[in-house]
Amino acid sequence: MTTPSTLPHATVSTAALREGAAAAFAHGGRIADLRGDALGHGVVETARIVTQVGVPAVLVDDDLVAEALRREGVNALTRGDADVDSALLYGLPGAGTRPALRLAGQVLSTKPLRAGEAVSYGYLHRAAQDTTVALVTGGYAQGIPRALGSTASVEIDGRMHPIVGRVAMDVCVVDLQAADAGVPDGAEAVYFGGDGPARDGLAVWSEVTGLRLDELIAVAGSKAVRTWTN
Repeated sequence: MTTPSTLPHATVSTAALREGAAAAFAHGGRIADLRGDALGHGVVETARIVTQVGVPAVLVDDDLVAEALRREGVNALTRGDADVDSALLYGLPGAGTRPALRLAGQVLSTKPLRAGEAVSYGYLHRAAQDTTVALVTGGYAQGIPRALGSTASVEIDGRMHPIVGRVAMDVCVVDLQAADAGVPDGAEAVYFGGDGPARDGLAVWSEVTGLRLDELIAVAGSKAVRTWTN
């Protein structure tokens, strides 16, 4: 059973989102696409920011959301075509603006893994040499695609470490390598976003899965514990 303490955390930077909104508005367009809970960033907070920078209207999923936003003075629509560049707005990889959302799990535990020993479902991954692995929060139930097993990495303490074996329902296994056996329980494991080497990790997810950037971030962002920061 998942609880808030075992879910990944999505930290949304209001400063980065405001910069992205300003850049997107300057690039052109009058309607920002805030469907899918603003791609997992939080529709109410995002609507406030895009409105503050001058975007005239937002497109949302349904009438209930639209009415709630209208009470706050936001021109919310449920029909029409959004023409504000969402990649610029949210800082998606390749857009040139800062990522607004940073997705991170945490290390639940670590253990040594001897050469030849295996981890995760089906024991598809076997260690080529003695190493240390970590159990990290975030699995396919939280929008971490199964295809990322043995193909993507996470950032821990400024260094990238591969996800190994199959991604489980609520966790994944990360190879810390023997040199990093001192990673403590509770350490952050960044999947994408932020300013470190995992900043454009979402692009790897898209390449591996064949899914669009907006699809991936909307699911992962909406299933995480979301907090806002400057």
